[in-house]
Amino acid sequence: MINRLPDPRIISVIDDSEAARNGTVRLVRALGFAAHAFASANAFLQSEQLPKTSCLISDIQMPQMNGIQLYDALRARGCHIPIIFVTAFYDEDIHSQALGRGAICVLNKPIDGETLSRCLSHALRA
Repeated sequence: MINRLPDPRIISVIDDSEAARNGTVRLVRALGFAAHAFASANAFLQSEQLPKTSCLISDIQMPQMNGIQLYDALRARGCHIPIIFVTAFYDEDIHSQALGRGAICVLNKPIDGETLSRCLSHALRA
């Protein structure tokens, strides 16, 4: 196993599925990043982590506020955090909407570690 120095950048993970959220946080931490988890878009928007977040990984399909609505809310606030969307239900229209708004990646669940690593590298260079 390669010992990595922790990356000081913070990745916030939003997913209404506890299992998916916890799995994504574990994966992000295994890649060497600090990670914070949120069960909803509103919880993230009201958190102290919002201004500290270097990249956001968000589920698309969530109750109350979905990932696309979250992205729009962030932009309306002048927040330009790079975002990676994840989804268990691939939909070409949603995929196009996400990428059209500037999402870094749209990944299908379950998330592959190597693919997530590439997306995070791209997001953090942006």
